[in-house]
Amino acid sequence: MKPAQDERRAPRVHLRITPAAQARLRSGHPWLFAESIQAQNRPGQLGELAVIYDRKDRFLGLGLFDPESPIRVRLLQAGRPQRIDGEWWLGRLNRALEARRGLFDEQTTGFRWINGESDGWPGLVLDRYDRTLVLKLYTAAWLPRLEDITGLIAERLHPERIVLRLSRNIQPLAAQQFGKTDGEILRGSPLAGPVKFQETGLTFEADVLRGQKTGFFLDQRENRRQVEQRARGRNVLNAFSFTGGFSLYAARGGAVSVTDLDIGAHALAGAKRNFALNQALGGVAPCRHELVQADAFEWLGEQKNRRFDLIVLDPPSFAKREAERARAVRAYARLARLGIEHLARDGILVACSCSAHVTAEEFFEAVRQSASTSGRRFQEIQTIRHAPDHPAAFKEAEYLKAIYVRF
Repeated sequence: MKPAQDERRAPRVHLRITPAAQARLRSGHPWLFAESIQAQNRPGQLGELAVIYDRKDRFLGLGLFDPESPIRVRLLQAGRPQRIDGEWWLGRLNRALEARRGLFDEQTTGFRWINGESDGWPGLVLDRYDRTLVLKLYTAAWLPRLEDITGLIAERLHPERIVLRLSRNIQPLAAQQFGKTDGEILRGSPLAGPVKFQETGLTFEADVLRGQKTGFFLDQRENRRQVEQRARGRNVLNAFSFTGGFSLYAARGGAVSVTDLDIGAHALAGAKRNFALNQALGGVAPCRHELVQADAFEWLGEQKNRRFDLIVLDPPSFAKREAERARAVRAYARLARLGIEHLARDGILVACSCSAHVTAEEFFEAVRQSASTSGRRFQEIQTIRHAPDHPAAFKEAEYLKAIYVRF
């Protein structure tokens, strides 16, 4: 990759930071916050490389600079200085690819190649959906390097197309300064609709242009596999079902029936199509598939007489910011209580959280407390965190957790 224009014209931005920030960076944290900067040699430009020093002018690290973000620098490397050139970028990409070697076979063509900071690509995600790759940016600092990054990925992985997805907060800047829009195809042929991919031998579709995340919840693969193993002979409720991933696994696993509960008609239509794509597989065709469009909290509170043998609760994040953490914990506890009320004897509750601001310990304890106050005997089966293609190398990256409880 070529250096950005500003890097060719001027000395790099030099930053000196607070002792507390020094300690964080030395411990491996990948973010430098704006308030931690004590001195700066010149105004920095979006996406250029900034060099960070301690109070004794010793090199601490180097990363992507964003003059408008509270996360002022996202670290690319720390420790000893390194030359950041094309060979370095290729090596960084190869390291992420190598970490996935052997994780998936030809029955799984949908997974994550790069998981942001935890793979050394801060604020950048790369997902595979068969021959389509989706590049999602969570920081505008990558935009000046987008063409070079895309070229590097295309040369290394040879996809049919690369789709750009942008987090909501950077979409206006991307459009105004770089002419880039969310859902734009950066390379390759146009798309007429969702793309299809395989996951553990099941066929799913992903709306990579407009769908949530990059088009599908790839991070829940391991939990879907667990549900399949526990579904035989059971009536299953999949609350906040999205496009029916858990339900389809349960059906193949021998579930008698599955009920997809979601507030979105578009999501339920996707679930119906996913079931249609897999009718030839054993278990899927004979499984009764019910679609319910409703608010999950309201429906669970109203349908007092419905009982299920396995219930999956996989809601969207209840805490988008730290200030919402306590309320989110209460919401998870309430949702678990509602789910438990609908469990038949020997039923299994699978409760999930994707709220990074709620720790795993807080979430698990909320579910355990709801189980304890239910008046029913219960047994905790297991807890699950991140899938291997979604590593979490620092605290803020730890968002996914699930707990399995039998009643």
